Amino acid sequence: MMLSLEQKVGQMMYVGFDGLEPPAYILEWLAAGRIGGVYLFARNVASPQQVADLVQACHAAAPSPILVGIDQEGGLVARLRAGEGFTESPGLMTLAASDDVALARQMSEVLAQEMHVLGINWVFAPVVDIVHDINNPSVSTRSAGIDKDRVARFAVAQIEGFQKHVAATAKHFPGLGKSAIDTHLALAHIDDSVDYIRDNDLVPFRVAVDASVASVMTTHTLFTQLDDQYPATLSPSVLNTLLRQELNYTGVVSTDCLEMKAIADHYGPGESAILAALAGVDTIMFSHTRAYQEEAYEAVLKAVESGRISEEQVIDPAVKRIAAMKARYAVPYSSDLSVIRSQAHLTVAQTAARAGTVLLREDPSIFPLTRLASDARPALIEFPSYLDSEVIEQTGRTGFANLLAAELPEISHLSLRSENPDDPRVDDAIALMDSADVTILVTRSLHLYQGEQALVKRLRPHANKLILVCLRNPYDVDVIPDADVMVCTLGDSTPSMIAAVDALLGKFSPSGQLPIHVNVVAS
Repeated sequence: MMLSLEQKVGQMMYVGFDGLEPPAYILEWLAAGRIGGVYLFARNVASPQQVADLVQACHAAAPSPILVGIDQEGGLVARLRAGEGFTESPGLMTLAASDDVALARQMSEVLAQEMHVLGINWVFAPVVDIVHDINNPSVSTRSAGIDKDRVARFAVAQIEGFQKHVAATAKHFPGLGKSAIDTHLALAHIDDSVDYIRDNDLVPFRVAVDASVASVMTTHTLFTQLDDQYPATLSPSVLNTLLRQELNYTGVVSTDCLEMKAIADHYGPGESAILAALAGVDTIMFSHTRAYQEEAYEAVLKAVESGRISEEQVIDPAVKRIAAMKARYAVPYSSDLSVIRSQAHLTVAQTAARAGTVLLREDPSIFPLTRLASDARPALIEFPSYLDSEVIEQTGRTGFANLLAAELPEISHLSLRSENPDDPRVDDAIALMDSADVTILVTRSLHLYQGEQALVKRLRPHANKLILVCLRNPYDVDVIPDADVMVCTLGDSTPSMIAAVDALLGKFSPSGQLPIHVNVVAS
């Protein structure tokens, strides 16, 4: 099919939108070839059938194949969750803690199969960033850890699993782990030498390239020793010289969302899209704003017409790479949604969650809880996730508390809002802990939040015996180093929370090993 210049530029544009069905303007853009595809967020998801209908409407509107992408890493970043009827996966750090690459490959294939039957053909995973800074809010448990070779092994496993059904994406090139800044909020700077980057952060990317990963996503981070002017997303030195030439990568290069403040605070949507294309990006992404999406398209088109962007040297090669990925990952003509959240898929997820659960310290007198006397009084104090808001409204408990209460109906529970260090329920928590024989304290990246740490310092003296359950970052153990029992799930997806409850009740013995370093001494 011969494409006009307008359609060629459109092939490079990928957009997000609001709602559970595609707006009329999205269908019009697809029909006209003004965009090459769409990508989905939680705001677009209500049920498997609804997502399948939405995606099919997008495919049907386009006269030629499109890409439908989604963040479905598993763990912390996942748009298709159990509450909407999908199989959830534990996060990558949990998989790495199992040290079982075959299981990681199988888990990724489960996610890919569910995406494929929906008509989704592009997943923005795996994360191949290395953990360098424990305060990095963007990487954390999304990474396989601190060891570059382990990160590389699990990158290959996930790529192989995903790419049985969908195009995978190695991200965030050339490595986001060294900064403590969230690029959604500000531009990060990394000053590492080129040799250090080559010997460390590039190792998993090289392996991903060798594994024929379909796409690579950039980071909105300024690597001063590679390019002191442009962040990686907009840098020819990073994308053309380093990725294309040095790593010999021939697949699709994608931006992360160009509406993130690391870019949007410094460049308008039109200029950022032009610079991305000139740097060597193939797929240019704007997640939210229709006006930005329109401006980006028009700006790139005009830049080609004026000669600022070469159609032959920039646009045509990008369109060719995109077309190859679309051909490689065509969508099914009919969808059998019965595989979604099948028992076989749930079993893989639960096996993976258990395999990656870590028991860092134990006290046989209180762990597992089945060793407690029949008249013992356990209590649960939890710092909930924002994802728990609806569950709390409906049931009065968090998702984790509901899972534990189903096994221990007598347990007392109280959740504390992390955004309010002066939460009046702190006195209630103290009274509850004073009356309990054992307190189970459930945290989620406590080490990042000063307010939560202040609350814990007030609460800790009131725990007779303390079981610490870290549902996200394991660094929380260093905040409460004297806990009697320490359990780390490395993520709070549904299977990981079930695994934590099962470990507390002695249904299995955790055997995972942390793929990062903590300061506490394990028992």
